Amino acid sequence: MDLIQAFLFLFKYIFLGIVQGVTEPIPISSSGHLILLRHILDIGITGLSFEIIVNTASLCAIFIIYRTDIKRLIINGLKYVRSQNTLYRDDFFFLLYLIIATIPAAIIGLLFEEIIESHLVGIQVVGITLIITGFFIWMIRHLHGYKGDHQITLKDAILIGFAQSIALIPGISRSGATIIAAMLLGLKRETALRFSFLLYIPISVGVMALSIPKIINDPNIHTLWLPYFLGFLASFIASLYALQWFMGIMKQGKLKYFAYYCVIVGFLIIWFI
Repeated sequence: MDLIQAFLFLFKYIFLGIVQGVTEPIPISSSGHLILLRHILDIGITGLSFEIIVNTASLCAIFIIYRTDIKRLIINGLKYVRSQNTLYRDDFFFLLYLIIATIPAAIIGLLFEEIIESHLVGIQVVGITLIITGFFIWMIRHLHGYKGDHQITLKDAILIGFAQSIALIPGISRSGATIIAAMLLGLKRETALRFSFLLYIPISVGVMALSIPKIINDPNIHTLWLPYFLGFLASFIASLYALQWFMGIMKQGKLKYFAYYCVIVGFLIIWFI
């Protein structure tokens, strides 16, 4: 492999890492965009572990941005379990509802993973689901909500959890689906955003834990450690900046531009690809 070929080989992993990192936090579907780019650019990635690794990078970025919330919820949740002090009750239930909201996607993912991977990963499916995502983002573009962090109910948690499970279909944004559901249920924008991204943590940690044997047994892990590492780094940095940017967009209430993007890209996929 000459120098140019080596550079292009590494750039392929870096590029897809950046795409994953940028599209994971914002409501335009990271999985849908990876499928789209691989189809258009005919990019093939060797190794089953790459997608797990770049998703883990996004997880690390979310940990860093929400580290204060995570620390507070865990500490106060444990304090409530030990003391039943009402001072810590709200944080305990917020944490509990995050766990409950994780269950639907975990169950549906385990039951229907093979069906989804066999029948719902086509490029036309991505086009249709992007249009659906755009339509629902348009529906919530002017909503502000009235429920704060400590006003989330069990019903809210379950419905948001089911919304996350729908995002197992490529082209349905996970962050978009959970934020849309949260805001339709009356959550404030900041609360919807926080609940959505903290909800990403348990499901992502679970997937990562279940995938450890796959990574260990990946025959390419020893030869592809450098492109894997560069893809991880690219995804981490891109996720870090994209999430902070999206938090600003949510505060400004400019979600309509994501709706335009998803619908336009969706129709272009259906018509031309």
